[in-house]
Amino acid sequence: MDETPERLTTRPSWLITQLAVHARKLVFDGFTAVGARGYHYRILAALHEYGPASQAELGRRCRIDRSDVVAAVNDLVERGFADRAPDPDHGRRNRVTLTQDGARQLRRMDKVLDQVQDDLLEPLSAEDRQTLTRLLTRVLARHEPR
Repeated sequence: MDETPERLTTRPSWLITQLAVHARKLVFDGFTAVGARGYHYRILAALHEYGPASQAELGRRCRIDRSDVVAAVNDLVERGFADRAPDPDHGRRNRVTLTQDGARQLRRMDKVLDQVQDDLLEPLSAEDRQTLTRLLTRVLARHEPR
């Protein structure tokens, strides 16, 4: 049996890191099964929630580097999940829009993430999951750039 030093197992930072590695793998595997990537989900979710946006806006909202946004949007456009067209209000900017196929893909990805949450947090009750989410949100908010 692999023994882990107590100095590690009693540190929330170590536990969060270990859980993040596991969560990342579950999400990656789930998204791969539906032909998607994490950046796709972020962008499709932002387009669904906020409507059409420039690539720069998507990068800020989704916390994705500009060059990665371009690559992800290119991929989404190629797959028919998003449209990109010149912004009529700003000649040098493109506007990205969610398509119907993109909305369907987002729903597939939502189902994947729902299953990942269930798998990841299976030992916790619904109330514990809400508490964990609330606490993680509070801690993360403290460390967000202002």
